[in-house]
Amino acid sequence: MASQAKPQTKPINLALQGGGAHGAFTWGVLDALLEDGRLTFEGISAASAGAMNAAVMAYGHNKGGAEKARELLEAFWSEISQAGAFYRPVSQAWMPHTWALDLQDSNAAMTSAFWQILSRYSPFNINPLNYNPIRGVLEKILDCDTLRHCKAPQLFITATNVRTGTPKIFTNKEMCIECLLASAALPYMFQPQEIDGEFYWDGGYMGNPSLWPLFYEARCRDILLVHVNPIVREEVPESGAEIENRLNEITFNAALLKELRAIDFVKKLLHEDMLKEHHKSRYKDILLHAIRTDDVMRGLSAASKFDTDWGFLCDLRDMGRAAAQDWLQKHFKNIGKSASVDIQRDYLNIS
Repeated sequence: MASQAKPQTKPINLALQGGGAHGAFTWGVLDALLEDGRLTFEGISAASAGAMNAAVMAYGHNKGGAEKARELLEAFWSEISQAGAFYRPVSQAWMPHTWALDLQDSNAAMTSAFWQILSRYSPFNINPLNYNPIRGVLEKILDCDTLRHCKAPQLFITATNVRTGTPKIFTNKEMCIECLLASAALPYMFQPQEIDGEFYWDGGYMGNPSLWPLFYEARCRDILLVHVNPIVREEVPESGAEIENRLNEITFNAALLKELRAIDFVKKLLHEDMLKEHHKSRYKDILLHAIRTDDVMRGLSAASKFDTDWGFLCDLRDMGRAAAQDWLQKHFKNIGKSASVDIQRDYLNIS
C-alpha cells in the first residue's frame, strides 16, 4: 500500500496579541493551524496571553510535533480555568453559569463590578505576596530549559520596561517563567516582574504584539497577525466601564498600528522603486495576513477577559478554530506570494 503523501507545507511567522482569557480564541486558531498541518512556523512574536500560547505551542512542538503542541495548549487552558477559580467572584458551585456572549450576562455584570473596584487599588496593597496563579500553571506545563535550546520556532516575547517605558524582547535563549509572567503583568493585578534588576509590566503596552523582531530575525516574509482586541467599535462608549474598555483597546492597539504604518511605508518605497539599489537589501517586503476578531470581541465585556469559566474558554476556542479554518481556505494560496491584507484599507484609512 502506497504511503499517503504529506501535504505541501509553507513557512510563516505568527504575531499573537494578548487579551487575558480572550487568548483562548488564539488557542483555537493555533489548534486549527496545527491540525491542518500545511504550515511551519519560523518565528512567533507575542505578548501577554499571546506569549503564553506561543511558549506552550513552541514547547509542545519541540517535544512531540503538532499533536503534542495541541495537547499541551488544551492542558494549559484547562489548568488556567482551574487556577482562575481563585479570582472568579461568582462561583459556579452556587450560581449556575451559562455563557451568552454579550454584555447582559448577570455573571459578567458582577465580574465587571468586581474588577472596577479592584482597579482602584494597588497590587502592592491587595496582593502583597504577589500571588500569581499563572506561575504554577506554567511550571506544570513548561520546561523552559527545552525552550532555551530549541531553534524553531524562534520566540519573541514582549514586556514593557517600567523604568524606561520601552519594549523588551525576550528570545529563546533568555526564556524563563519570569519572562512570560512579565509579559502578562497587568499593573492593577500584579506587581511588576523583576528580571536581572529591571522591572516589567504587560508587553501589550509597547507591542501587542511587536512585529519588528520578525522583520530582522526571521527569513520568512509572511506574518499572520492574530487579533484579540477589536480595532473598530462603531458605538460611542458611555458608561465608565465602556469608556475604560475602549481606552484599553486603543492603548493596546496603538503600537501595533504604528508598526503597520511603517510596514506600509516600506512597501511603498519598494513597490514604487523609490530606494537606491544598494539600500534595497536592507528592507523586507512583508506579506501581511490577519485573523480579525472584531465581530466576536465587540460583543464581550472587558470583564470577560478575566473570566476563566471552562465553557466560555471552549466557546472562544471553537470560534478561533472556525476563523482559522476559514482563513486557510481563503488565503493559504497567498502565503509566500502576496499579502492577503491591505494595510491602508483595513487598518489606516478605516471609514
